[in-house]
Amino acid sequence: MNALVYDPDTASYVTAVLTLYLGLPETPLRADAQDQRLARQLHERGVPLRVVESAFLLASLRRLLRPADVPALSPIRSLAYFQPVIEELLSNPAPENYVEYLRLKLQHIAKGGRPNPQSRARNNAVYLVIRQTSRKLRF
Repeated sequence: MNALVYDPDTASYVTAVLTLYLGLPETPLRADAQDQRLARQLHERGVPLRVVESAFLLASLRRLLRPADVPALSPIRSLAYFQPVIEELLSNPAPENYVEYLRLKLQHIAKGGRPNPQSRARNNAVYLVIRQTSRKLRF
């Protein structure tokens, strides 16, 4: 019989990942067993928290800054949604200060709510910059 051994490092990593995940816009109110399992797997693989956070922020900004004339996306239902972006960042690391930029951008959007129609052109331009940066980094 395999008994689960409590590992405080794993527990704190999983807690940090789930806290970041649940703090994002358009994510569930609670993590399910699958989300917890994926967070543990990320720890077992040695994925740095900075990469996970960058992936969360980048994917969220991509969603939030989509042009207003495209159909709305359904809410995020699983941590697995972010897995492709995590893999992209592992393959092509972002610049060191990129996570700070993403944090500030998401905070700005959160304070002002969803961009209004008057700022649509500016938001489309920001979306294009994020997409172009992503292409340069092979996102």
